[in-house]
Amino acid sequence: MWFDHWAVVWLAPVAVWILLSGLDDLFIDLVFFLRREAFAWPREAELAQAGQRRIAILVPLWQEHQVIGPMLRHNLAAILYTNYDIFVGVYPNDPLTLEAVSQVVRDDARVHLAVGPHDGPTSKGDCLNFTYQAMVEYEHRHAIDFEILITHDAEDLVHPQALRLTNWFSRDYQMVQVPVLPLATGLGEWTHGVYCDEFAEYQLKDIPVRQMLGGFLPSNGVGTGFERSALESLRARNQGRIFDPDCLTEDYETGLRMFAAGYRQVFVPLRLDAAGPVATREYFPHGRRAAIRQRSRWVAGIALQGWERHGWRAPRRQCYWFWRDRKGLAANLVSPFANLLFAYWFASFAAGRGLLPSFLAGQVPGWLTDLCLISTGISVVQAALRVHLSARVYGAGFAAAAPLRIVWANLINCLATLHALHLFIKARMERQSPAWRKTEHVYPCDTALLPGRPRLGEVMVRLRFVSTRDLQEALMRKALGQRIGEYLVEAGKITAEDLERALESQSSFSMAAGD
Repeated sequence: MWFDHWAVVWLAPVAVWILLSGLDDLFIDLVFFLRREAFAWPREAELAQAGQRRIAILVPLWQEHQVIGPMLRHNLAAILYTNYDIFVGVYPNDPLTLEAVSQVVRDDARVHLAVGPHDGPTSKGDCLNFTYQAMVEYEHRHAIDFEILITHDAEDLVHPQALRLTNWFSRDYQMVQVPVLPLATGLGEWTHGVYCDEFAEYQLKDIPVRQMLGGFLPSNGVGTGFERSALESLRARNQGRIFDPDCLTEDYETGLRMFAAGYRQVFVPLRLDAAGPVATREYFPHGRRAAIRQRSRWVAGIALQGWERHGWRAPRRQCYWFWRDRKGLAANLVSPFANLLFAYWFASFAAGRGLLPSFLAGQVPGWLTDLCLISTGISVVQAALRVHLSARVYGAGFAAAAPLRIVWANLINCLATLHALHLFIKARMERQSPAWRKTEHVYPCDTALLPGRPRLGEVMVRLRFVSTRDLQEALMRKALGQRIGEYLVEAGKITAEDLERALESQSSFSMAAGD
């Protein structure tokens, strides 16, 4: 059969690649299981007593009017931290997003609108740069200084403890990365399920091992806290720009530059507690086309632009991480062929043609048969580990379908890589930088997906209506059964208007997108 000839031609290169890449992954697995290191988690009392450094959260936007309002209101109510402000970058030719942000600005003094100097979209890095400049101007007007900067996107659910953790670890590290995880999804959501599986493996295994082995820490783009002085140093070295406007993955680039400049980086390990993972949560693309669009940007930015910009000019240990980050260029293209070959072999075996069809038995040398069996074994181990890690976050029922989702992921990643190569080559031929390909975002409307609803007293402290000391004193003095808001109004600590705003902020925690 002609298909048998085709299978023989592809068998050797596919098996060799799977073995090479699989051994690399197996090394990471062994380190993960054999070299566990205790992480110095702070106690709750230490977090509560730590001095709160002033934090600025930067949120770059382009056509995010449907989600940015609920995102800001939810996070303003949820975050267990008081000393922070949010700067939202918007382009002047995006009137709907401008209005959506302006509505929140009118309601909460902690939110500030940063309008860009030119129409968009340009790039996420450029949007972050002019948002940062607006923050600097705000500092000058109010004679204050922000000590930590955190980047977030329009679809992020910031964990209530995230800023407290960033504040704590930024005492010793110039870059602090809080984990990022997709929100849980149903079994029918195959594409979003791929993100769930991959991020569970990446956040629970790959990044912690990378940190243990001394590799540079790429920023996740959201939930990344930067020491202000370190960013200013990067700014001075990069013609006044912190984030590279020509890079499709400015987060990865910034993490690499921070490491190269000698700054300390830390990934806060994913902690699973009764209230859920301590991580930034969000919805990722649910459709095939949106996923390909997003992943093509990741491939083009990390693998292609990263290779073009930095080559392999790094210490030997860091070149290994370059290899890890770029091997997807080949792996993504080979994986679908491996799936086809495995399906062909399985169908032949099920049809009674034996371990190898008689036609192939005389053409395939013994060493190649052994190689295929070893590669298949490694692939099975990798699939089993992904099931295990996905189950830790999303449950055994969801994780049981991970092996099937791997096949779907291989197809999406292959198409995304082909698309990235097309865009990158086209941009180089036209002597342009690849354009910012923004992902469409949604925000959760099911309150069951969100962390616990904050208490009214916590909301009033976050809104700076009362101090923590005043709140504790009020809780001790109020009559049994009396509501804290009523007592504070009667005591003259807040006004009735303040109480109304706090109640609105508390209720907006569960607002649905588009409400």
